[in-house]
Amino acid sequence: MSQPLLEPIKLHDLELNNRVIMAPMTRSRAVGNVANSLMATYYAQRASAGLIISEGSQISEQAVGYINTPGIYSAEQVEGWKQVTDAVHKEGGKIFLQLWHVGRMSHPDFHGGKLPVAPSPINPNDKAYTPEGFKDTVTPHELTIPEIKQIVQDFKTAARNAIDAGFDGVEVHASNGYLLHQFFVSTANVRTDEYGGSVKNRARILFEVLDAIREVVPQHRIGVRLNPSMHGGFGITVNEDTIPTFDYIVEQMNKYSLAYLHLTEASPANKDVPHIEPQVAKRYRPLYTGNLIINGGFKQKTGNQVIADGDADMVAFGVPFIGNPDLVERFAENAELQQADPGKFYAPGPEGYVDYPTLAEVEA
Repeated sequence: MSQPLLEPIKLHDLELNNRVIMAPMTRSRAVGNVANSLMATYYAQRASAGLIISEGSQISEQAVGYINTPGIYSAEQVEGWKQVTDAVHKEGGKIFLQLWHVGRMSHPDFHGGKLPVAPSPINPNDKAYTPEGFKDTVTPHELTIPEIKQIVQDFKTAARNAIDAGFDGVEVHASNGYLLHQFFVSTANVRTDEYGGSVKNRARILFEVLDAIREVVPQHRIGVRLNPSMHGGFGITVNEDTIPTFDYIVEQMNKYSLAYLHLTEASPANKDVPHIEPQVAKRYRPLYTGNLIINGGFKQKTGNQVIADGDADMVAFGVPFIGNPDLVERFAENAELQQADPGKFYAPGPEGYVDYPTLAEVEA
């Protein structure tokens, strides 16, 4: 019986062997914010994915908010990532780099005592993971308009660096409570200038980022990630503005010829929350005319079904790819999946990272 997940797909000029996408996942194995050979091994092991979307990579020093995460703003970081892209391409894979700015989800410990930045000086009242462990977030510095313009340029520079590092494209991380998402949300953004107030103004920075990036990267090699129904984390809460905001953003995406739009489904725990969209793929598939990736708790069966139903073109899998480097092959064989060890998701070293056996190795 054929599986939609295993059918090839073209993202404009980029041919993917299947529709099983490796979701971006922070794994905290970088050293000094530089990608390394251990990371190259990890990604190469998973190169049978139709497309790998890398873990978030900071676009600047200001963008850092977690320990041991890789950047893409220095020459050394570009060289570090070249190890990864070379290894993935050698195995016949395709890989995009996720461009990341955490905004207020950082801590002064990362910035020489300076405050993290955000659209408005509103503390998310969460925890930041610093070199000294978890610490309470602080009230961030409200970005000035010149500072916002600089961040847009930082995204552009980072995108150019990603292509120099050998990536097949880039994904703009406008999701999961980080900087761009903070601009979208009216409880996190109370600005009264051109970046606040109306839906158009709160979304403005994303389209400025896309316009800047497409000056250095073909727009059909750019993806965007959104999480329209995120609620209750990193200070992000849905309200009456949420659905109209994301409807506008998604519809505006049709003006671009992007590689894909990458959406996350609502958490099962939040599906009954007022003002939340409980079925993200079903809502946004009719609104978006390009390639759509859906993510969020999918299994082999449900992943095949969402594509067969026409609600998405591809499905991104996160944790299943941690424990199963050969996830595509296991789907093809309808084989049992290995369980990943959550205690080692962010631990240093190879354990729980590159030591999960393939099906062929298990059966040998």
